[in-house]
Amino acid sequence: MAGGRWPGLVLALLLGAADAASAQERPPPQVELRDNYPNPFFPSTTIPFVLSPALCEGGHQPLVSLKLYNVLAQMVAIPILLNSNGERMDNLRLRCGAHEAFWDGRMMNRTRELTPGVYYAQLTVDGQRYTLKMIARK
Repeated sequence: MAGGRWPGLVLALLLGAADAASAQERPPPQVELRDNYPNPFFPSTTIPFVLSPALCEGGHQPLVSLKLYNVLAQMVAIPILLNSNGERMDNLRLRCGAHEAFWDGRMMNRTRELTPGVYYAQLTVDGQRYTLKMIARK
């Protein structure tokens, strides 16, 4: 696209957009993606999130993923779930309650180091996406 606007368009498609009508009809949130800390960060950060008990009614364990993207909508990392055996946050079945993910600042390909800039954490719970903006600064 002209003018270098395509990354923003791709990012909007990646992160999703809810229309105003459906936003007004939604029940109280069942997932809370909290601010990462520290923010700004360098090189590592912790990303807390909460899965409401309503998600786990009937013994259901939600399917959860957390992926990190740069401003070009390129996936750069998958953090690990804290208090686990170093499990990557990729299609995990989790119990409801408070959880934390940890990103050490390493990129997926491990050959590139974290560069200062804006990153997005996208938490997906049973197909619903939640997005958090994070800033890496030296």
